[in-house]
Amino acid sequence: MFDTLARGFRQAKNRLAGLTELTEQNIDAALREVRLSLLEADVEIGVVKAFLARVKEKALGQTHQSRVKHEGQTHAVGASDIFVKICHDELVSLMSHDVAPVTFAEGSAPTGIMMVGLQGSGKTTSSAKLARWLEKQGKKPLLVAADMQRPAAVEQLKVLGAQIKIPVFNIPDKSPVEICAAARDEAKKQGRDVIIYDTAGRLAIDESLMQELAEIKSKTAPQNIYLVIDAMIGQDSVKTARSFNDRLAINGVVLTKLDGDARGGAAISVKEATGAPILFSGVGETTDKFDEFRPEGMASRILGMGDVVGLMQDFEEVVDQKKAEKDAERMLSGDFTLEDFLEHIRMIQKMGSLKDLVDKLPLGGMLPGGLPDNVNLDDRELVRIEAMIQSMTRFEKRDPYALIREPSRANRIANGSGTKVEQVNDLIQKFVFMRQMMSSLGQNMGMMGKIPGLKQIAMARGAKKMMQGGGFPGMPGMGGFPGMPGGFPGMGGGFPGMPGMGGFPGMGGFPGMGGGDHESLTKMKPLSQAEKNAKKAARKRERDARKKGRR
Repeated sequence: MFDTLARGFRQAKNRLAGLTELTEQNIDAALREVRLSLLEADVEIGVVKAFLARVKEKALGQTHQSRVKHEGQTHAVGASDIFVKICHDELVSLMSHDVAPVTFAEGSAPTGIMMVGLQGSGKTTSSAKLARWLEKQGKKPLLVAADMQRPAAVEQLKVLGAQIKIPVFNIPDKSPVEICAAARDEAKKQGRDVIIYDTAGRLAIDESLMQELAEIKSKTAPQNIYLVIDAMIGQDSVKTARSFNDRLAINGVVLTKLDGDARGGAAISVKEATGAPILFSGVGETTDKFDEFRPEGMASRILGMGDVVGLMQDFEEVVDQKKAEKDAERMLSGDFTLEDFLEHIRMIQKMGSLKDLVDKLPLGGMLPGGLPDNVNLDDRELVRIEAMIQSMTRFEKRDPYALIREPSRANRIANGSGTKVEQVNDLIQKFVFMRQMMSSLGQNMGMMGKIPGLKQIAMARGAKKMMQGGGFPGMPGMGGFPGMPGGFPGMGGGFPGMPGMGGFPGMGGFPGMGGGDHESLTKMKPLSQAEKNAKKAARKRERDARKKGRR
């Protein structure tokens, strides 16, 4: 979603590349690129002017500080580095706050949270997501279906409540104000300590909506009033936030649909224009993708620096570390099967959309021009790959060479998965290539792979060596997250800790990583059992020799 914003900052950095001094002239040239991208991203004009003024003021103050001392040594710092640091700090300042995400009631009284916003902003889904988030914090929330304006809104909340096993309160044929007023007694009766009021919205702000919300606020006296804003509406988000804030004095903002085609303007504009901080952000329809808003992570993503902290949080939520380490060992020994691969595809799907995950990767330094155009981040590609693997027999999943020996198997799999034979062959070819590459890395890591924490570095260096002559210039290796083999579709060498895949059908892959047709696939001869045993014995001799050398 941050392509528009990131492009402007990237071009500004390129303008300053190689310079050792920031002057008013080159600062103005760089800021022109930033200004254009901010306006294209639909950032509110007043926010744009204030941001640019602060960046210029600080950048001019750094004009003669192009060398810094660190640990007794002097290091050169380029003008582009200083500029990016200033932009990062100002972006964080635009979005940061020191407000607790939820203000809880004192004593035994239940805490009230009122969700407000326009129709289509994602209030109902966000209410359920917030309830699940609160439950993870040890709270016992009660959802209140008070949106009597939109057809099926009550039913939608009941369905979501059933999915996350959280009760939903509603009184048929009663007004929203009466329903919300009665919810407090119901919460006490059920032993619930947080009440989330899912209120009605409108297609546009009108007096009847505001009057109804003001009455609900008066009757329930909630500790928190959250405005739910669709990240895709850009500058209109500022107008909406101001209107709700003037009438209801909102505590904060929940920003939704960050995985869509939003240009990022709302994230930058809302807090600066209204004073109401963004407290939570949500992506997708599933109730697990809801997090506290991290200004530092958002600023880094806008600048193309990724959000490794956020990515690690996603990773830790879905990965069993012990199992992941065993899978890594299997991959490095060449025993990784399509069954294992299918598990990793499902794990990636749990982490979120490919676009969101790629946004969080620090690709700015590795790919200065951004991702190539032929990289397809369509999540449907994962579904197609999953369908192809599920159409295979257990024997075929464990021995992909069977499809090479008997081409008729590929025909059956293509028919069963609704894909083409070429796509099945392409999947097998790239899987075999990836498996052979990882097996080679496992054999060549030596002692480095035995040192805790250095296995991933060894994998990175080995993959980089293998990629010479093909991969992206300046791409620092392919290693990464501990024990997370697999890689992302279409991303060639893989992402941190997800050793490469060489691309997937229709996803291009990175240059130098696989590709080719079925004919090239048939040239990749499987090892005989005798050859496998010989390799295994050789590896055992190497291990024994290393152990003997340590004694």
